[in-house]
Amino acid sequence: MTDLASFLLLSAAIFAGAFVSGLAGFAFSAVAGAILLHVFQPLEAVPLMMACSVGVQAASLLALRKTVQWKGSLVLIIGGLLGVPIAVYVLPNADTRTFRVGFGVLVALYAGYTLFRPTLTYIRQMDNQGRNVLIGFGGGLIGGLTAMPGALPTIWCDMHGIPKNQQRGIVQPFIAAMQIFALALMLSRNDLSSKVLIDFAVSLPPLVAGTMLGILMFRRVDEATFRRIILLVLFFSGLSLVI
Repeated sequence: MTDLASFLLLSAAIFAGAFVSGLAGFAFSAVAGAILLHVFQPLEAVPLMMACSVGVQAASLLALRKTVQWKGSLVLIIGGLLGVPIAVYVLPNADTRTFRVGFGVLVALYAGYTLFRPTLTYIRQMDNQGRNVLIGFGGGLIGGLTAMPGALPTIWCDMHGIPKNQQRGIVQPFIAAMQIFALALMLSRNDLSSKVLIDFAVSLPPLVAGTMLGILMFRRVDEATFRRIILLVLFFSGLSLVI
């Protein structure tokens, strides 16, 4: 593949991932990885996606700072910080494909059923901190194994019928914290090459453009449309883990 073709595919993947993540708040790796993992080796693509995703989360947090729910998100973050190191240990020492496929099937089934069910029934408010810590733990563990830390907390928020601004305010800081923590672990193990840093620099223009466009669309859609978008992103993200 020529350098021009690689550049165009890289830009397209980063822009698409940034747009979806800016709009929905998660799924950068699921969208960008569908292209990048066919162009780059996993050891190069995964840290690049993580670095770009941190950039998207930082921009989203800045743009949506007035709606951030630090108190609610902190409980999830505490649980997630316990789950990520376990995933980092398990990932190179076990075959996690079965887990990824199983989780992908569950996510796709949940999203598909919820998207087409005729009525909506929500469970009570997120007032049980112990359960929230467990959801954060599961999100951190799953994120380390599937690169999708936001899927479980997003489903948890959807089950409670939380409005879009509050949902983003809870889930966004959690995803950012998990990605920064995982990236720091990779840096401590010297898993980042200079090629990744160069690719990240090249990716900045489509990353910024996609993120800003996604955030703009998020502000324009209503609650019902946003929920359908979330469920569709969850559905295709789950399928990406299976396929």
